[in-house]
Amino acid sequence: MKTILIAEDTESVRKFMQIALKLSDFDVVPVTNGKSALEVLSLTTIDLLITDIRMPEIDGITLIKTIREMPNYKDLPIIVLTGLGKEQVQLAMDIGANSWLPKPFNAKRMQAEINKYLKQPNS
Repeated sequence: MKTILIAEDTESVRKFMQIALKLSDFDVVPVTNGKSALEVLSLTTIDLLITDIRMPEIDGITLIKTIREMPNYKDLPIIVLTGLGKEQVQLAMDIGANSWLPKPFNAKRMQAEINKYLKQPNS
């Protein structure tokens, strides 16, 4: 089973994503900020990260930069989830995000983005 780390500070968005991903047979690790995401990455193996840009403690931009410097995760697929403008999305892409989803988003579109990077055994 593939493991997806969700770094999202809005509880309703995080829970919706968690439910949708579990229904698609992913193991999900939800956290509320970039600092917690880095702690999870140091303790377990993650197959894909979905991160918000604007979060407390460590934001998504800093999180992406830090992950791209980690030897074990320099190639980790990263999807940015944001309601911010194109400049922030472009910055995230320039520093190493693989793709992005706009807020609000739907589960089908999220699954389509994830499928670009992860294939489940029964997909």
